Formats: sequence, C-alpha cells, structure tokens
Amino acid sequence: MARSRDEKRDPAVSLALLWGEQGQPRRGPKPSLSVERIVDSALGIADAQGLDALSMQGVAAHLGVTTMALYRYVPGKTELLDLMVDAAFGPAPDLAGVPGGWRPQLDAWARACWEQYRRRPWMVAATGMRRQLMGPRQLGWLDSALAALAGTGLSFAQQHDVFLLVIGHIRNLAQQRTDDDAEGREEWDRLTVQVLERHGGRFPALTAAVAGGAFAPHGDDPLDFGLERILDGVAALTGRG
Repeated sequence: MARSRDEKRDPAVSLALLWGEQGQPRRGPKPSLSVERIVDSALGIADAQGLDALSMQGVAAHLGVTTMALYRYVPGKTELLDLMVDAAFGPAPDLAGVPGGWRPQLDAWARACWEQYRRRPWMVAATGMRRQLMGPRQLGWLDSALAALAGTGLSFAQQHDVFLLVIGHIRNLAQQRTDDDAEGREEWDRLTVQVLERHGGRFPALTAAVAGGAFAPHGDDPLDFGLERILDGVAALTGRG
C-alpha cells in the first residue's frame, strides 16, 4: 500500500532502490513497469515542467498506469526524488586524461558538475530539500573530485573541505540562476537607483560601486571568478605543505 503522509521514511528502502538491491514485486501479475521506467518518466516531467509539477499521480498518468501500480516499485515521492537525483547526475567525468595535475582536473570536474546543474535547474531544489542518500552516481562524482585532489598533499579532511567549497560555489550559482527573474531584476534595479539617488550619501561605498558598474551584467562565465579564487587558495595551501 502507499505510505501515508504521517509515516516516516525508511532510509534503507531508498538505499536498496538506489543501489539496485530492491527485488521485483512478487505479488500480482507479471510486472509491466520497472524502477528505471518510472525514474525516466519522472525526469521527463521535472525537466519539462519543474519539480512543482512532479507527483506520483502525474508519473502514473504519464506511464498509463494507476498510482497504486507505482507504489509496488517506489514507496513514495521522497524515494523517487532520491532516484531522480542520482540518475540526473549521469556518470562522473573521467579525469585521468586531463593533463597538468590536480588543478586542471578539479577545474574540469567543476565545469562538468556545473553543466549538470545548468542542464537540470530543478536539481538544486531537489538536493537542498534534505540530507541526501547518495547512490552510485553521486558517490562516483565525489570519488572523482577526491581523486583529483589525491596528489595535493592535503589531508583527507582538507580534501573534503575543498570539495565542499567547490560544490558550494556551484550550487550557489545554480540557485541564483534558478531564482533569477529578468522582469523582477529590472524593477529591483530601477527602485534601487531611485533609493540611492535620495539616500546615496549614507552608503558611499555602495553608491560608488553601483556607479562603477559593479552590478552591471558583464557576460563572463559566472563560474570562473569564484572557482579560480578557490583553486588559488588550494594552490597556496599546498605550497605551504
């Protein structure tokens, strides 16, 4: 039966689904569905309409089955999101062929990860809703980043901290991109200029920054500046031994 809203999620069920350790339904007629088909259908809905449009009922309708049929494979939307996120990331990048050591390898990793978030804007919300259970693909991405850092001489804790800095920068940019609204931004800019015209003397540094184009679009890749500063910091840290 479908889990009620008040029942707690069982992380072991999600882990079994993520790692392909969940058996096929034994009762009823021969299965016409699979976890993979359900996840693919859910990905199609999220890609086209966003997470707000995703529901077990909607996925069932897309597949031409009853909602109850889905629950024989996936117990609820929470578990479905776990599966979707792991599938959405795709295989981790192979950095073995990237020459030059840890820095170009981590740079390539970050750009590949950024592309995943750009391709599927809903992922930043799906991965920010709760602490994630990680499947083989997500762990593959983490393993790939740590492998790039293995030759830096940093401690394992420092390597993990560097990973968190890089993925935090990527997720922050993805969130900004998701929240961006051109019409709302133009209105905010107009009102801010009006406020500073009246009260700019109270905020001299901000007024000078606005006049100097600090907030004007510049066309650069938003990933570049922050990523380069993070990598510069890691390089300085490795130089200190």
